[in-house]
Amino acid sequence: MELRHLRSFVVLAEERHFGRAAARLHIAQPALSQQLRQLERETHTRLMDRSTRRVELTEAGRLLQDRAAEILAAVDRTSTDLTLLAAGRAGQVRLGFVGTATYDVLPKVALRVRDELPDIELDLRGELLGPELIDQLRQGELDIAVLRPGSPVPGELESRHLRDEPLVAVLPADHPGARADRVRLRDLTGMQLITHPSGHRSTMQPLVLDVCRRAGLDPDVIEVGETGTLVVFVAAGLGFGLVPSSVRALRLDGVAYVPLAGPPELAPLVLASRPGPSPAVARVAALLTAVVSDSASAGPGPPG
Repeated sequence: MELRHLRSFVVLAEERHFGRAAARLHIAQPALSQQLRQLERETHTRLMDRSTRRVELTEAGRLLQDRAAEILAAVDRTSTDLTLLAAGRAGQVRLGFVGTATYDVLPKVALRVRDELPDIELDLRGELLGPELIDQLRQGELDIAVLRPGSPVPGELESRHLRDEPLVAVLPADHPGARADRVRLRDLTGMQLITHPSGHRSTMQPLVLDVCRRAGLDPDVIEVGETGTLVVFVAAGLGFGLVPSSVRALRLDGVAYVPLAGPPELAPLVLASRPGPSPAVARVAALLTAVVSDSASAGPGPPG
């Protein structure tokens, strides 16, 4: 049973007239009659009662009209979906975000993809640690990871630099430095440092500790697994944090984000993926890069 015969039958069933149906189909009327006879031979049943003036569907013809319409709609949808897929405008893309990019980059990317690539399904995973993101990429559980590299990204993965962000201090709102334009790290002596996990579980803690020690600060450390928890602990008065400036997108009562005095201490942000991405993954990666670039051009928001 050929699709062109089904299309012709649906048009004929709608028109109930061979001449009008043939005109719609841009074929000769005898060819249309031949297609109908072929369908009736294949289905072993009479589909239409024909007269010189009108065509009436039999019960079998009404059933075929309904089923043919469903089949043709499914074929058309599939054709459209395959075209979108090949163009990178449809498919599923799995994105993972390090905690310090979850509150700034993730929502902007999600909104941009929804607006520009509505047929792409995003699987978004936020508040992950850098080493975990790398592992999920290597195991094929993620397509794209946005992270802060503490060491070079493994050679079997591809990476592109997105931006460098200055670190800012997260202070309790009642701290004397919370209302300052800038804060010196040595003025935080005696406070506990709330930071991401140690060892190979996070790339932020080594960076933050190095910045503190170069400033002559050797604080006691409270480790937390998520950036949101870090900011909540600061709001509770348990200490201070050092985070990339984009974390200021996480608004929370009881904290202030204050730039550091002196030369900026930078935290890089990169996009990592596996080689040979699908068209959809490549499109989302390009869009994500543009989102980060646009955010950087806009500049940081207010520090508080």
